[in-house]
Amino acid sequence: MDDIDRALIAELQRDAGQAYAALGKAVGLSAGAAHERVRKLRERGVIRHTTVDVDPAALGQGVLAFVMVDSSAWMGDAAASFAAIPEIQEAHIIAGAASVLVKVRTATTEQLQHVLRRLYAIEGVSGTQATVVLETFFERPVSAD
Repeated sequence: MDDIDRALIAELQRDAGQAYAALGKAVGLSAGAAHERVRKLRERGVIRHTTVDVDPAALGQGVLAFVMVDSSAWMGDAAASFAAIPEIQEAHIIAGAASVLVKVRTATTEQLQHVLRRLYAIEGVSGTQATVVLETFFERPVSAD
């Protein structure tokens, strides 16, 4: 991956909906060359998805929580069980006192409580510790630098 690929990634992270002509102009390429570079980045798996950044609060999902999940067994095979809970945005196997870290978005704390109950229904889950976010200073994409 060269500097042009990195610049393309940075531009796409800033605005993934821009035309290839604008994208190419921003990095010093023609529209066709920019399109071809982006296509190759997708083929190599560098660009996994093109998406829209939506304000969760605007969609009624204003409660954000990170939940540490304790277990009595290895949770590496439980990905489908976590993915079956739609309020879970991310799930990570982690090292440390807990086994899994999940990012949850709900409309209310009552709905968060319901998610916690569903987590306990996953085989091997023995406990949870939820941390509710009061304010997010910033979120940033992965840097291509």
